[in-house]
Amino acid sequence: MSEYLLRAKLFKTKKRLGQNFLVDEDVINTIAGEVSQDDTVLEIGPGAGFVTENIVNRAKKVYAVELDEDAIEALQHIKTEKFHLIHNDILKVQLKDLEDTKFKVVANIPYYITSPILAHLLGEIDDLENENRKHISEIILMVQWEVAQRLVANEKSPSKQYGLLSILTQFNADVELIQKVGRRSFYPAPKVDSALVRITVNSKPKVDVQDYTFLRKVVKACFATRRKNLKNSLLNAGFAKDAVLKTLSALNYSENTRGETLSTEKLAELSEELKKNV
Repeated sequence: MSEYLLRAKLFKTKKRLGQNFLVDEDVINTIAGEVSQDDTVLEIGPGAGFVTENIVNRAKKVYAVELDEDAIEALQHIKTEKFHLIHNDILKVQLKDLEDTKFKVVANIPYYITSPILAHLLGEIDDLENENRKHISEIILMVQWEVAQRLVANEKSPSKQYGLLSILTQFNADVELIQKVGRRSFYPAPKVDSALVRITVNSKPKVDVQDYTFLRKVVKACFATRRKNLKNSLLNAGFAKDAVLKTLSALNYSENTRGETLSTEKLAELSEELKKNV
């Protein structure tokens, strides 16, 4: 039995917080290997501190944001001027208030709040000046395997994988799978496998459009109901029928074309054409 597993068993995990501690030494080393001495790291949900201990030894500085009081107490053993522990909900933390620098984010977060946290860190499609995103260079994220598939999916992926989360994450970043992580790498073991994903933030959005708020509305409409064609999806979102038909005709799209078959670039093209016709 590994040292990490022994220590995890001594920790009173809280099911309501979705706590599953990473105890696989090889995976912990993989995460730590993503950190260099020039990095200022923001760790989200350090828990018992197994990853934290390793990245503190490598990074220039580490800020750790943790909500659980028992975890806060457990992290007190990390005593170095490089380590700053913050007792708060990450959704209430603005990175610029921690330090005016670029952060490498490391996160092993409860799966049920993956989407809200990504939205908080990266901003929405029309949030061009998102302050948190401006302060992030890269995110090393542990997520449920199914979520990882959605994060890296594109229009050529199975339709159940490609959707709003794919587009939101990739709109200002490049996303790649680092490795799959089995459920036995955690304690308590979750019911599903996980994956490590790297999200590299870009300096500008993937596409250039006139109205990003309009694009956001179009994208949400296209993915609001799975398997609905573009025509019905756009009509259901409140766009005028004549504008929708004119747009589809101009782009040579069949009325039966579905949103999940369109790349971000094609969705931007659709938005620009529709904007002309409304």
